[in-house]
Amino acid sequence: MTTKIVIIDDHQLFREGVKRILEFEETFEVVAEGGDGREAAALIEQYQPDVVLMDINMPEVNGVEATRSLVDKYPDTKIIILSIHDDENYVTHALKSGAMGYLLKEMDGDALIEAVKVVSEGGSYLHPRVTPNLIADYRRLANDEGKGKGFQQVEVRRPLHLLTRRECEVLQLLADGKSNRGIGEALYISEKTVKNHVSNILQKMNVNDRTQAVVTAIKKGWVEVR
Repeated sequence: MTTKIVIIDDHQLFREGVKRILEFEETFEVVAEGGDGREAAALIEQYQPDVVLMDINMPEVNGVEATRSLVDKYPDTKIIILSIHDDENYVTHALKSGAMGYLLKEMDGDALIEAVKVVSEGGSYLHPRVTPNLIADYRRLANDEGKGKGFQQVEVRRPLHLLTRRECEVLQLLADGKSNRGIGEALYISEKTVKNHVSNILQKMNVNDRTQAVVTAIKKGWVEVR
């Protein structure tokens, strides 16, 4: 099946670059482009895309505002925010608005394609660089629930009942915010091997994506929060 995509960004050259990358994937089709959040609703109404790539900073209506107004009206269209900001406030606001993904514009082509695939299938995708922000939010939540006692890392117990030792290593590096390439370099294995390990981890943990895997691992004390 073809994944229909709309790109919303006020920089035409950036849109063209993203479009060229996406068109390398045979199942992707960029059906429309727009330069402002105001255009997004009309394009979604007309083309009924599966995924919208939405710039966070645009004139008139920014990406977060546009996403907030669109997610309820078009529940079958998933939105990925594109941003130059890895600050936790930007990430949090984007996710609270209903976005299913958050990518930094410094992403490589593989990350862009993977994000669109994951989100189109109902998962969520965060750029590896912003994973530490997710952990920071979890620390604050734990601190609030502890009524000022502070975040206490429980004793780490690797899930060897569920994952292999190598998969545990990969899961820890996912929690550290490493990309597939970064994991491969750290463990001296190929990116293809990393992708296989990540796929096995998601299946064994019964989660849809890397973000869910990291959140689950933190809650269960399977990884170090560092």
